Amino acid sequence: MMDKETILEVDNLSVSFDGQKVLDNINFSLKSGEVFAVIGPNGSGKSVLFRSLLGLIPYSGGIKWRPGLKIAYVPQKLAIERGLPLTVKEFLGLKSTSKEKILQALSSVGIETGPEHEHHLEHHILNRRMGLLSGGEFQRVLVAWSLVDNPDVLLFDEPTTGIDIGGEETIYNLLHELQEKRKLTIVLISHDLNIVYKYAKTVICLNRQQVCFGEPHAVLNPEELSSLYGGEAKFYHHRHEK
Repeated sequence: MMDKETILEVDNLSVSFDGQKVLDNINFSLKSGEVFAVIGPNGSGKSVLFRSLLGLIPYSGGIKWRPGLKIAYVPQKLAIERGLPLTVKEFLGLKSTSKEKILQALSSVGIETGPEHEHHLEHHILNRRMGLLSGGEFQRVLVAWSLVDNPDVLLFDEPTTGIDIGGEETIYNLLHELQEKRKLTIVLISHDLNIVYKYAKTVICLNRQQVCFGEPHAVLNPEELSSLYGGEAKFYHHRHEK
């Protein structure tokens, strides 16, 4: 029986492609309102876990979400041709025809949309082509897309891929603000352990199998990181002082 704080239970999850196991015996639970990080080396099954949670691929074992949850997903990449004549307004309009919802979502990601900006509307980001946005702007618009339906859970696959460090810090600060203001549950794949220590309540370490699970400061010790990353472990060592 799922308790009132738990919104997801994963039990003995395994995924195979062409007879090869890419995830094996994954077990964890997720509580409402927390930031949950998924870490591991390339090819460890992080994105496969996300696709399983979203019901996009076959799996064995159990994935049980609390009924009635709205779940949104922000992909690692969304390839858009720079010449594609699709504006931000048209892109967000594919998700909702409500101008109010669109403006609220943009405001939530730090893009000003209030009355004082209306006289600049012809130059506003809404009327710019998706392919001409900077990396940081594009990422914010993707986050806004995910927020239009007021989800309960956000899944982010490497939310800062291709963004410089300054922009990366901004995006994670944004996610933290969204989590606090909207009481969202956020599940993110991250390659940066500093970010995991700073923002995540719980972390799961994957390398096709489950290497560790728990609070970052408790489970991300040198032994676990060595098991997870092998010879690269020294690169990932990090001491976090609160």
